[in-house]
Amino acid sequence: MRKRELKNVEWSLLIIAIILSIIGLIALFSATQESGYQDFYKQCIWLGVSLVIMIIVMLVDYETIVKLSPIFYGGFIILLIAVLFTSPINGATSWFDIGAFSFQPGEFAKVFVILFLAYTISKIQSRNKSEINRPTKLLIIGAVLLVPVILIIKQPDYGTAAAYIMATIFMLITAGIDKKYIIGSILLVVILVPVMYNFILPEHAKERIDIFLNPESDPRGSGYNIIQSKLAIGAGGLTGMGLLKGNQTQLGFLYPKTTDFIFSVIGEEMGFIVACALIIMYVLLITKCLYVAKTAKDETGKLIASGITGVFLFHMLENIGMVMGLLPITGVPLLFVSYGGSSLITSFICIGLLLNISSKRQKTIFIAN
Repeated sequence: MRKRELKNVEWSLLIIAIILSIIGLIALFSATQESGYQDFYKQCIWLGVSLVIMIIVMLVDYETIVKLSPIFYGGFIILLIAVLFTSPINGATSWFDIGAFSFQPGEFAKVFVILFLAYTISKIQSRNKSEINRPTKLLIIGAVLLVPVILIIKQPDYGTAAAYIMATIFMLITAGIDKKYIIGSILLVVILVPVMYNFILPEHAKERIDIFLNPESDPRGSGYNIIQSKLAIGAGGLTGMGLLKGNQTQLGFLYPKTTDFIFSVIGEEMGFIVACALIIMYVLLITKCLYVAKTAKDETGKLIASGITGVFLFHMLENIGMVMGLLPITGVPLLFVSYGGSSLITSFICIGLLLNISSKRQKTIFIAN
């Protein structure tokens, strides 16, 4: 990478990602003391690996990576099919077990679906930007999205599938999709939601929605986790109960506290101030992602940055919303903060792509008269 490109890099993205990761490590340290800090040590290793992979992604021209995206996309489709034949973990076939570690192809596939969508949309718009609004072209884009989404729903992992859809929506808006398609999609969702709830969704998915609406209906069963989460966040007050001192966290009432409910640990032990600071950091991260999309040198860069923005926004809203009882529980991790190697590496790959895109932009030069 040339000196001029290094000056263009939006380094604030990396700074924010590292701060979020450090907050996550502090929370994990407290949440894993009864298990001998095993997950904490693993996450430290994953953070080191993630930073190395991020640097590699940053240094390889993103246009080259996009050209290879059809191969990666096809490879991960095969992995998403293969993972369906693994033994279920917590009712889901989402992981390959590799010794002491696990590999979640659905997390990594998010990056390559975004890259392949950017590749596909760029090809469609290569001659005329309005081509994106032709129904046949939208069907092609829909097919690229639906194949991995259907496979992930089969696991089942509705949260990750929703992240793919959010990324695609952001990319289509960036590509200039006609408002009539957006309005039509919103109306279709409004119509289909009650139909899906009554006739399509499996019982466990319906149960999650019912519990979201009324967690007190089953306080010792399905509603237990969300009730304990809200108790933990409420107990933290302004400054928190202190690291290693949270009642819900340390006495085992909060589960799973290292992944889905890590924000509850932060709220209980670090308090409202740190929890709010965390949300502000995510807002800054998303704002910076949008800025990279706006200033990217080409349409492909804009599309990739927009897709990543959609993923980051969805994970923030869904995870924090679900642990506070504002959204149904879907098992979506809080990126950079929750425990998980697949999630952390994927998140830093996204940061590497954003740094890569920002390095190629042309900054405006103002000349005084």
